[in-house]
Amino acid sequence: MNVAPNPEKWSIADVYITDELAKRPPKKADYLQEKLALQDLAARMADQPEDVLPRFVDLAMEITGGVSAGLSLFEPNPNPGVFRWRYLRGVLAPFENVTTPRDFSPCGITLDNNGPVLSLHPERVYNWISDANIVVPEVLLVPLYLGSKEPLGTLWIVSPTEGHFDSGHARVMTELASFVGIAVRMLQSEQRMKHALEQQETLTKEMSHRVKNLFAITLGMVRISERASSTPAEMSQILTGRLTALAEANALVRRSFDENAKVEGADLGELSRKILLPHARHDDGTHFIAKGPVVWLGERAANGVALVLHELATNAAKYGALQSADGLVELSWTSDGQHLNATWCESGGPTVEGEPASTGFGTRLSKDTIVRQLGGTLNYDWRTDGLVVRMALPMENLAK
Repeated sequence: MNVAPNPEKWSIADVYITDELAKRPPKKADYLQEKLALQDLAARMADQPEDVLPRFVDLAMEITGGVSAGLSLFEPNPNPGVFRWRYLRGVLAPFENVTTPRDFSPCGITLDNNGPVLSLHPERVYNWISDANIVVPEVLLVPLYLGSKEPLGTLWIVSPTEGHFDSGHARVMTELASFVGIAVRMLQSEQRMKHALEQQETLTKEMSHRVKNLFAITLGMVRISERASSTPAEMSQILTGRLTALAEANALVRRSFDENAKVEGADLGELSRKILLPHARHDDGTHFIAKGPVVWLGERAANGVALVLHELATNAAKYGALQSADGLVELSWTSDGQHLNATWCESGGPTVEGEPASTGFGTRLSKDTIVRQLGGTLNYDWRTDGLVVRMALPMENLAK
């Protein structure tokens, strides 16, 4: 499409002619068509909810006789947000998935107006439209909201000529948009519930895994304390200190599942020592080394890193270096400003027979935490003299 000559300086007010809708009498209403459209959308919501939005765009073109239509879905971040063009139909279909500014677009005006908007040749003032060689004789825009306040975006329909849209078109599209907003909200509620159930299932498995590990660790502590003590009182004192440290470390990990817990964050070195100390064979912590520059972890990152270190330490105490009197765990990390590179290195423990034939739940949970939640990488190297684990994490994610 070619852009019309633009010899004049146009203002925003010149391209918005929403008042014209009230002056244009509606064509004879086709209530059967409107009823069938609602039934169509309702049926898809029940059987194929992912098809509701694209079908809504198709119906908009059919009912209004537009040459193109689509949805501009609002993405609020980064502020002030953008609109992403989705489900495009007609002559503007090649622009699928492009983004346009929230604070300089007809879609933004529509959300601010919270009602139908009619625009005449918006390319005269929006250079991002004219730069794409698009001519828009008229465009009817209708806001989409989830409930009464949460903006989903806008439906827009482009006409073939000026003077095409009337008050009837605006009424029907507004009614359909209200129904679609409700349908999408129901769909999102269903998805949130499904996600919550999946999280609950994961939490149940993790807590069962954690309880089994705690019993195994506690039994190991009793045996170690017994060998290191000469009297029952001394054993009680040693064991009490280690169990207290274990409880503190476990509490750090448990916070990762508590959305209401308020944790400001932690220094990686301090966090590491608190997690590792309960697993040391001596109170002086000589069975482990934690070294690296000061790295401050935000609440979410501290929770995730604590969980992974707790899992590694537990496995080292049950099967690896911390099971041996001469065993050593060295955790070291460096940062290049963009990424944190950390290495967990075990030595002096039982001979490693190679990578396990199957992956346990704890390992899968660690990988999920590092890769999916924190956007990093996690690699295991099953060396004969001890396990080596390497982690790389984006620094920007560690601050969260």
